Amino acid sequence: MTQSTLTVDINTQAGAWQGTVPDLTAFIERALNAAVNTVSDLPGEVEVSVLLTDDAHQQALNAQWRGKDKPTNVLSFPAGEDEPHPGQPLLLGDISLAFETLGREAAEQQKSLADHLCHLLVHGMLHLLGFDHETEQDADEMEPLEIEVLAGLGVSSPYGDRA
Repeated sequence: MTQSTLTVDINTQAGAWQGTVPDLTAFIERALNAAVNTVSDLPGEVEVSVLLTDDAHQQALNAQWRGKDKPTNVLSFPAGEDEPHPGQPLLLGDISLAFETLGREAAEQQKSLADHLCHLLVHGMLHLLGFDHETEQDADEMEPLEIEVLAGLGVSSPYGDRA
């Protein structure tokens, strides 16, 4: 499989994200690179944007783009590009993560914030790469990929014994 060169543009909109994991930028880049290079054969340069926000902003995005007026852990917005613009990387899209929801879920699921963040980054990247979980068949394809990528990053399956 051809390795892609991934550029990650990170916008930290909510200050609570600072200090959540050591070297947050490198952590995000590592998780996203693992996902794109495990499941994709995209050649050359690709780019993704990550927004680290809070529940209020995530709720507004979720309401605007999905018609669901509530915060959610991760949102993915595929760019829909098949070909890069000349001289530019292929834009995959945007991933938005909500700090409070992510933290609450990690506590409820008795996992570290770092492991949950890693899972949601991988999950969001898989959405940008065209995977989904709207149907059982789609989930049966996507979840094993998440587990494979996360295992390579030293993170246990978020789905327990399933998969």
